[in-house]
Amino acid sequence: NFTNCTTVIPLTFQTNVLTELRKWKLSLIEHHKLQMRQEKEKHTAHVRHLSNEIENLKELLHTYEISIGRKDEVVITNLTQALEREKERIELMRKFTLWRIQHVKAKQEEYANRIADKQFRTALMKKVWAAWRALSEEKWKEKVAKACQLRAEDVCVQLTNDYEAKIAELTATLEQTKAEILRLHSEREQYEDTMKKAFMRGVCALNLEAMTMFQGK
Repeated sequence: NFTNCTTVIPLTFQTNVLTELRKWKLSLIEHHKLQMRQEKEKHTAHVRHLSNEIENLKELLHTYEISIGRKDEVVITNLTQALEREKERIELMRKFTLWRIQHVKAKQEEYANRIADKQFRTALMKKVWAAWRALSEEKWKEKVAKACQLRAEDVCVQLTNDYEAKIAELTATLEQTKAEILRLHSEREQYEDTMKKAFMRGVCALNLEAMTMFQGK
């Protein structure tokens, strides 16, 4: 059934379309990979920056620990709260980065599914079109065959009528020819009879003349 589609659309055009779709898909995948790589690099840079900040905070904490003996309880509490807030901010940034990566992956999967659905619908439409065209061609062939049969019957009837008329004409000509032959035979018999009578008269005249000559001698 899929092979029938190549009868509606040329194989080269279909191959070019599939090639362009693959190129487009690969380009989109490369674009998303580039975005993922950039996001990872940003995340790495941000983590590095946070690590530096943590190191700085550790140094600050070490400084605070050195001077803790001469600080009161309020200062210690404030430093502890600042450290907790910084830890919470780092944790939130990590969770946000993971969520963004998952969001990009979900978009990629959604786009791939949409392309697959589009290709499936296109293939289905081609299959339906090929089936409809085959049915239409079959009906058209039946209609043409019926029309040709009717035309052939009309031609056969016309030829039959023409041949019957020709046969009648030839029959009449044959009858006329037969009558002419009979007439010619009759004239020939009359001519032969006349010639015989003339010949007999000539013979009798010669006989009489010869008898006259013999009698005279």
